[in-house]
Amino acid sequence: MKIGFLIIDMQKNLLNDQKEVMNVDGACEYINYVAEKIREKNNVVIHIQDVEGASDIHDDSISIIPEIKVEQEDIFIQKVHSNAFWETELEQVLRDQGINLVIIAGFAAEHCVLFTYNGAMERGFKPVILQNGILSTKSDVITQTYRDRNIISYSAIPFIG
Repeated sequence: MKIGFLIIDMQKNLLNDQKEVMNVDGACEYINYVAEKIREKNNVVIHIQDVEGASDIHDDSISIIPEIKVEQEDIFIQKVHSNAFWETELEQVLRDQGINLVIIAGFAAEHCVLFTYNGAMERGFKPVILQNGILSTKSDVITQTYRDRNIISYSAIPFIG
């Protein structure tokens, strides 16, 4: 089984003003741990960047926050819609890599994380949400996002893939 780890919208322009409110550091610890384990087993880490409204897609404000460890082999996909599959090459990248299990983490739980989860399911992938690896500006949304969806604990990651 090949795994793709999607890290969604963990970028400066979306998170810099919200870091303490949302416990970004806590989520980044889980995300970085899982990314490291995914890479160790030759699976794929994909950073999804929201470029909607950006006049320059190379602008530093849309870059990944420094708390997220990015490696040279990681893949970057830019999107303009909440669902990272919509009008992007994400589905083709996952299929080309032979990925069938998609672990999803990042910001925002009630929008991009959830819509990408649904997009993965609609395309025949097996999506799971990383427990403690998603963020929202609304305190009650994370629990609601977990409800009735597949979630995975960081502690299970070393035993899969």
